[in-house]
Amino acid sequence: MTLHRIAVLGASGYTGAELVRLIATHPTMEIVGLSGERKAGMEMGAVFPHLAPMGLPRLQRIEDMALDRVDLVFCALPHATSQAVVKALPGKLRVVDLSADFRLRDPAEYAKWYGQPHAAPELQAEAVYGLTEFYRNDIEAARLVAGTGCNAAAGIYGIRPLLEEGVIDPDRIVIDLKAGVSGAGRALKENLLHAELSEGTHPYAAGGTHRHLGEFDQEFTRAAGRAVQVQFTPHLSPMNRGVLATIYVDGDPEAVHATLSRRYDLEFFLHVLPFGALPSTRHVRGSNYVHIGVVADRMPGRAVVMVVLDNLTKGSSGQAVQNANLMLGAEETAGLTLPPVFP
Repeated sequence: MTLHRIAVLGASGYTGAELVRLIATHPTMEIVGLSGERKAGMEMGAVFPHLAPMGLPRLQRIEDMALDRVDLVFCALPHATSQAVVKALPGKLRVVDLSADFRLRDPAEYAKWYGQPHAAPELQAEAVYGLTEFYRNDIEAARLVAGTGCNAAAGIYGIRPLLEEGVIDPDRIVIDLKAGVSGAGRALKENLLHAELSEGTHPYAAGGTHRHLGEFDQEFTRAAGRAVQVQFTPHLSPMNRGVLATIYVDGDPEAVHATLSRRYDLEFFLHVLPFGALPSTRHVRGSNYVHIGVVADRMPGRAVVMVVLDNLTKGSSGQAVQNANLMLGAEETAGLTLPPVFP
């Protein structure tokens, strides 16, 4: 069995810590380097006590890491930071980036949604979009994989097969999404304080301003073979983990359910529930699994598709490990088969 040497850049954030947790039980990955710029020199267990027993390397600055001896790097850095970092890495080093920096194929679309030109357009053109179930072959051969947004992953799982098969109206798609607070990162923010957030749910980035719309536009247009724009409103929900996307479409509900069931029948992590069953974020918490439910709306010819996933696992770090498994020739499910945490 080949043991792959792994480094995690940005290990002091939520997605970095989740990567470390998942790799801890991975049969072919060994963590040999961890970076955390503001916490360099600290033990990982001092930053995240739940990881203390793992015997991990100390956190370092990226420039102090010996990355020439690493097989693959997970880059869990803030958005707009990864571009320069990935550009400076050794050219043959394989990279899975968890930020938004390489998700959009068109540099003009990146500038539109993120308000600045891309700093490494040559790498942006090379990057493979990391939604594993749709880009598996490309990911296997890739040097750079761009992990999806957690909200984007939930929406795409629920809609893309329906557009590919032409069973819904591309011009009448509404996504109402609830997201857990860990998706906002670990930095201190006033609106994320317990007293500000608990006991309430509120929308944000409403009216078509959320950056994950760039991913929806890109992936749905590709699936439909024509321009597709969806209505999307995310809401911040007072839960630590989880994404619930409730999607309203025009199409025969039975055909919608049959299409999703057929498309995901052989996918290990994607589970389409029996027609009429409702998914819950609590049933995927801490796991790499996705549950999808379909119900008929009371209006004839309309369906409701509901998708739940854990934003830190399948929406980010678990997806990244799944992609890395393909890139390194490991079993795609390695290190990812633990069941959800319940209750």
